[in-house]
Amino acid sequence: MSLLEEAHGELACLAGVARADITPPPDIYARNWGAAEHDAAEGIHRPLTLTALVASDGAGGEPLALVAADLGWWRGPDEERRVRQAVLETLGAGQAMVALSHTHAGPSTCLADADRPGGQAIAAYIDLLCERARAAVRRAREALAPAIVSWTYGKCGLARHRDLPEPGGARLLCGFHPGGPSDDTLLVGRVSAPDGRVRATIVNYACHPTSLAWANRLISPDYVGACREVMEAASAGAPCLFLQGASGELAPREQYASDPSVADRNGRVLGLAAASALEGMLPPATALTFDRALESGAPLGLWRRGPRAPSAVLRARTIAVKVLLKTLPSAAELRAQEAACPERVLAERLRRKRTIREAVGDGATAELPFWLWRMGDAVLVGHANEAYSDLQRSLRARFAPRPVAVINLVNGPCLGYLPPAALYDDDVYQVWQTPLARGSLERVVAEVGNAVDALLAE
Repeated sequence: MSLLEEAHGELACLAGVARADITPPPDIYARNWGAAEHDAAEGIHRPLTLTALVASDGAGGEPLALVAADLGWWRGPDEERRVRQAVLETLGAGQAMVALSHTHAGPSTCLADADRPGGQAIAAYIDLLCERARAAVRRAREALAPAIVSWTYGKCGLARHRDLPEPGGARLLCGFHPGGPSDDTLLVGRVSAPDGRVRATIVNYACHPTSLAWANRLISPDYVGACREVMEAASAGAPCLFLQGASGELAPREQYASDPSVADRNGRVLGLAAASALEGMLPPATALTFDRALESGAPLGLWRRGPRAPSAVLRARTIAVKVLLKTLPSAAELRAQEAACPERVLAERLRRKRTIREAVGDGATAELPFWLWRMGDAVLVGHANEAYSDLQRSLRARFAPRPVAVINLVNGPCLGYLPPAALYDDDVYQVWQTPLARGSLERVVAEVGNAVDALLAE
């Protein structure tokens, strides 16, 4: 018998990886918090990066490009479409997932902010993102070589529940809730050469990058930068791709800081946990097999390493899940309210509501796209919005022991949160922010699960 552990889901393929620097000008418009008293950034904490991993089955199938970028979120479709199109044109064929880390200390990528202080830099920055994405994908394609992709689960306590009952109040605050449940599951991927040399690593973890907040005036990848630094030191410099998980209700215990050392400390917590999981992995294409019993002071069970043939299955498909929208003001009504609002924080809320309404249109439903990849027996699920951890926990339970990565902020403007239905009875930001009606998350869980079943049956 075999103990598959992290070897379950291994993929033998061709893979290449490349990185580009996407650090913006230090004075670009970067107001991501309603409470911020500044508009333009004033410096750089750590560089922002874009890392591309291209995989091919080597047998004529279309390649897949996984692109991880240190950016916050797309507010509108046009800018996102340009960057993703640059990736797809360079890839030539196949499918791409452009996954944003969701840093809340990044630059604006919305051309509608061009009239804000520092906003004049946004158009050139979008051009730079397209150029650097093309370059990274091109170099990753040129570097395609035989590889084995392996996965393992670990644990990390960085992410904590953040729907906090207000002391003496009726609301739920967006802040550390000591008594709240949290998903501490960490998924680590490793891309190895056949000789075992690590060529890239992947960290999929659900935790809002909100270490830094309204008082911070520096461009920063938040905790992701230090996490990546630790992982790359542990893998002889192999590039690390960070994929934000289903983190709707999850954030660091210590957050909302102005001191970049808080982000770095949070990043080391995650990086050390991921490096520990990486260190515990078996070599590629290897499994443990029960060998024999040995009589000693106790009867001992002996296991030995042996070869395991990885899968060569690399497939992708997309689906759209139709969900109901809440009853919302029209985009025109929100635009008028925003123009008449004299209060800075409330005006920012109205602006965000308006851009979301413009993205979904004035209808009663929305179609949420999902990108589903099968890499060996592992499954990657990407989507543009901010799902609560119910999505990843449900899919992982349904498809265990297959590795399942759920990735928020992929391929499209972020409309809002996908909270569980029961939370719609509470006064909480994630519910009043989202345009999606009660039951949307549960519908997504069911339909995505069924689509994954179909993908695995192909």
